[in-house]
Amino acid sequence: MFRFKKPQEVCRIGEFAFGGQPGERPPLLVANMFQRGDKLLHDRKAADFDRAAATARIRVLEQMVAETGIPALVGLVAPGLHEIQAYTDFYLSTTDLPFGIDTWTQQARLQAAQQIAELGVQDRFLYNSITAWDKDIPGQVAQLKDLGIKHVVIQAFDMEDKHASGRVKSLRALLAEVEKGGFDSIIVDTTVMNLPATSISLTANRLIKEEFGLPAGLAPANASYMWKDALTKFGKDFFRGADAAVHAIATVLWSDWLIYGPMSGTERVFAAVAAASTLLAVLASEEGAPLPTGAQHPFNRLFSKEAQQLLEEEGRR
Repeated sequence: MFRFKKPQEVCRIGEFAFGGQPGERPPLLVANMFQRGDKLLHDRKAADFDRAAATARIRVLEQMVAETGIPALVGLVAPGLHEIQAYTDFYLSTTDLPFGIDTWTQQARLQAAQQIAELGVQDRFLYNSITAWDKDIPGQVAQLKDLGIKHVVIQAFDMEDKHASGRVKSLRALLAEVEKGGFDSIIVDTTVMNLPATSISLTANRLIKEEFGLPAGLAPANASYMWKDALTKFGKDFFRGADAAVHAIATVLWSDWLIYGPMSGTERVFAAVAAASTLLAVLASEEGAPLPTGAQHPFNRLFSKEAQQLLEEEGRR
């Protein structure tokens, strides 16, 4: 269940590595900043935001990364060029963490890539994403190649087959064009539609890792935040429990990266993913995988005594 015969690719963005066999590494966590409704924003058109509060959020994220060993980046939500420039300049002056720019049209995404190329920070940047809905994928790939973009996301989805098989079918077609870009990393987003259908995306992760060996993941936040009754009918604690549960389950079930949404959820999501990553490492070891020995893995960083005991027992097998 947790071992693939196909060699598994590892993606490296900035100082972080993710992907590989289940249990080897915790998933990359992607936070969002400046999304619609973000209280940081004063005026979106003017790209006016609370810089002190934004910096404080990033510091919490940096602390969670340091304490748990879980890698992270921030997706800056920026619909237009003015915001792309303003948020990127702020981010690069505030932190060394990698980042992406979340925007909705192919034109805006390519404007973001142009900005990244001009700044020369391609090593830290995740292009999100080349989608099944884009009208000119070959042209987009060629431009990204020319700009020296290194890391790209493919968002796989098939309107006629909305099950896991459709995600795989879509990926096969997209890869034929995207691989022409010669990118250092290609990672796959298996497109969450709602909370129950998240299982379809998780199954697609498994199928994609089995066939292609590519890092695969999804946005559990799309599921939990779309469940409006969780908050409005049952309250904040109920919602927070559901949100943490979806992220933990996704961590165990073949996810190499997770988009967790607003940074207000940073601490609960890191807690859920740290616990789930630890459980997955031991689950995989029960199927014959070696226990992770890297100091950055939550298994070793947060449970050093228990990890040492299990590693000693593994050595005696």
